[in-house]
Amino acid sequence: MRLYLAGPEVFLADAEAVAEAKRAVCVAHGLAGVFPLEPPPVTPEATLPDWRRIYQANEAHIRSCDALVANLTPFRGPSADAGTVYELGFMRALGRPVFGYSHVAARFGARTLAALGPRARRRADGAWEDEEGMAVEEFDRHDNLMLEGGIAASGGCFEVEAVPAGRRWTDLAAFTRCVAAAARLLRGG
Repeated sequence: MRLYLAGPEVFLADAEAVAEAKRAVCVAHGLAGVFPLEPPPVTPEATLPDWRRIYQANEAHIRSCDALVANLTPFRGPSADAGTVYELGFMRALGRPVFGYSHVAARFGARTLAALGPRARRRADGAWEDEEGMAVEEFDRHDNLMLEGGIAASGGCFEVEAVPAGRRWTDLAAFTRCVAAAARLLRGG
């Protein structure tokens, strides 16, 4: 069974080393880990610009997999990487299980308020909002409620392992717990 490994680790200088470590965890649980930078199962159209070929390749990878594990650690702001979020939603729309993890323990609402700083203000009803009058989501989730909702609805799990900033993209503890859960679910146990 194949497991798509979604996350912003593709942007690391040593992305292939991270991919190898993650693939090894998958193999130890009887799964094949598929990293986004691998050659796709379908060749993208050669005439398209790079960004479109990458998109086509990643969707082909996702379609070829049985489940997905997403690194939802906040990336360049208070929320998860937008590409990873798209991939998680795409797999969920295919009706397949999705799993997620974060290496930051702080909840989404608190991280958003910290990012807004003095631009956040209280409404008359006590809710927080930004300078444009948009409410700050506070459902005591690790990211947008749709992400954790989709994970739960698919039978997946969300794992948190707070790690120091220097290991945020390479620590494998929460990832390993997700892979173990995916292996159990995919085997029907």
